[in-house]
Order: sequence, then structure tokens, then C-alpha cells
Amino acid sequence: MPDIWGLAAIITKFSLYLGVLAATGTILVALMFRLNQFRSMALIFGGVALIATLIGFSLKGANLTGDISGMIDLEILVLLWSTPVGTAMALRLCGLGVLIAGLFVARGGLVLSAFGGIISVWSFGHVGHISDVGNTVLDVALTLHLITIAIWIGILTPLQRLATEPATYTEAVEVGRRFGVIASITVPALIIAGVYMSYTLVGSIAALTQTGYGQALIIKVLLVAILLSLATANKLRFMPRLRAGDPTAANHLAKSISIEWLVVVLVLAITAVLTSNLMLPT
Repeated sequence: MPDIWGLAAIITKFSLYLGVLAATGTILVALMFRLNQFRSMALIFGGVALIATLIGFSLKGANLTGDISGMIDLEILVLLWSTPVGTAMALRLCGLGVLIAGLFVARGGLVLSAFGGIISVWSFGHVGHISDVGNTVLDVALTLHLITIAIWIGILTPLQRLATEPATYTEAVEVGRRFGVIASITVPALIIAGVYMSYTLVGSIAALTQTGYGQALIIKVLLVAILLSLATANKLRFMPRLRAGDPTAANHLAKSISIEWLVVVLVLAITAVLTSNLMLPT
């Protein structure tokens, strides 16, 4: 069982994943689909990611010393700063700073924020299991994998909002259609990258079925399959009815997106556990 520092690290990592991916995804979706009313959401999630970054770095110090004093021990924190953990933190802080700053820039701010978000996502490849392998292809696969997830997360709330007002039913259908076109390319890439990373990290079928890491990974795959099923139902069942102005379809779509959000939260929670040092396959 993880100790208190391990549990705190998992909670912080979950907050970090949710903050970075939701903020980046919100910006990318707003840029791709020319959506409004995105700044407050991006700012909130960006703030969550920024706080989680700072707390996560401090927790590394506490983990090294074994007590809370390590969170503010300058000698320990300076030592950590010179490691890949410090490099990842520097990239993350820089990326999140650019993302948040771009939200307050009138012209070109959205592009600036998107650039900052991509830097933040890229930082995940500099620390953890992927970086330990030292495989450039794996680093690229991770970044593409996370950007795809970010876009998926970013579309959920805007699409749900559009589906709640009769005046925006047509826009919701158009956004859903365009996202479907993008998903037809990004989802296969998401699956391929996920399979490649999982195979590289797990290494064998035995490790997949006989270790806590592998079993948690199976659960994560099943949850992703649920997400894909919900998205397919939205596209084939609810979108055509919504195009016809059916308010019942709009309600079903909004509820389906709420379930997708719940599944996303579970996937990120499992990912936070998988990327900790508590469940490494042996």
C-alpha cells in the first residue's frame, strides 16, 4: 500500500493531468472550431495545473526526506531542480505561463495559449516511465497520445453547452460532425500510440495479466472502449435527431457527455496510479 506521500503524489498527478489536458484541449478546440466562451474554463484548469505542478515538485522533496519538511527544504529542492524532474517542471511552468498569458492577449492570444499548452503536454515525456526507457519514438507517441486526449476532453463541455439550447442545435451538430472527421484520424492514432506504449512498458502478456500495473492498464483500456462506444452512439443516434430539432435527443446527448466526463476522470485517475512508482511491472 502507498504511504501518505504516495497517495498525495497520485492525487496531485491526477490534478496535473486533468488541468493540463483540459486547459490545452479547451484552447485547441476553441482554435479549431472557432468557439467562444472558452477563456474561463481554460483559465480555471490552467490554474489547477499550475498549482498541481508546484505541489507535485514539493512532494518530491517530501518523498526524499520522508517528512513534510522536505517540501520546503531548499537544499533538496535545488537538488531536484537539477534532475529531469526539474526540467519537466520548468517546461510545465513555462508552458502554463504562456497558456494563461495568451488568454489575456486580444490578438493572436489563442495561438499563443495553444503553443503554451503543447509545451505543457510535451513536458510529460521528460519524467516518468516513458523517459526512463529513453526511446524518442516513445516520447513522440506519448505527446501525440496526450494531445489527442486533450482534444477529446476539450470538445465535451462546448458540445454539451451547444446541445442545451434550441438556438444552437444546428451549431452543435456541425461541431459534432467536424469533430467526427478529426476523430476518424486521431482516434486510430490514439489507439496505436497507446498499444505501442503499453507493449513497451509491460513487456509481456504475463505482466499484463499477473501484475497490478497490467490489470490497471486493462481497466483503463476498457474505460476507453466505453468512451468510444458513447462517442459512436452520439454520432449515429443522437446527432441525426438533434439536426431535426428533437429536444429529447439534445437531453440524451447532454447526459451522454456527462457520462463521458465521468469516464475521462476515471481514466485520468488510473493513469495517475499507473505513472506512479507504486505499480511498476516487475
